[in-house]
Amino acid sequence: MDLRQQRTRRSIINAFLALRSEKPLEKITVRELTDKAVIHKATFYLHYHDIYELSESLEEEVINDVLTGLSDPTQLLTDTERFNEELYCLLMAHESLLSILYSGSRAGMLAVRLEKRLKEYIFSRHPDYRDDLEKNVILTYLIHGAYHAYMHYRGGDTKTVLLMIDKMAATVLKLYTVGGEPAVQQEQSREEPEEKKEDTAKAESV
Repeated sequence: MDLRQQRTRRSIINAFLALRSEKPLEKITVRELTDKAVIHKATFYLHYHDIYELSESLEEEVINDVLTGLSDPTQLLTDTERFNEELYCLLMAHESLLSILYSGSRAGMLAVRLEKRLKEYIFSRHPDYRDDLEKNVILTYLIHGAYHAYMHYRGGDTKTVLLMIDKMAATVLKLYTVGGEPAVQQEQSREEPEEKKEDTAKAESV
């Protein structure tokens, strides 16, 4: 992309963000965007198929910027406190853009995109997790649970909210991923069946 194309794309993006901060995505037309960007409609279509493609590309870009700032996304499963603190700081650093792009009908997509991208990275490091239902449920629970809890209470004591999220995440991981296996199964494997215990006791008494 040459310098002229870059300037045009930047004009399109700036015009879109200005409009998006004022109205829902569904209410923005190509006509008003091109008028604001001072370009022809044909020029817009050289860069994007429609308004939705433009919005989705920007949504992906900001998520990429957030996640590339994480030192190690797999810490979601190994060091939740550090992971949540890093993610919180990165989300705050991009809050102005996130609040514009992920508002209205797009609000629910932020957690969805975070889950998708984080899972992609974790699965690349742990391929065996991809088809593991338990691991997928745990990841979804940790990501969506933390995100929605934070969003619901972010106007209050942020430090306490993050601390509670960390504690809940640590509890979930302790219960279900002890040694890479479900804790319930491990406990069951360590316990002898009652009948076997009774037989052993009888044998010892004889």
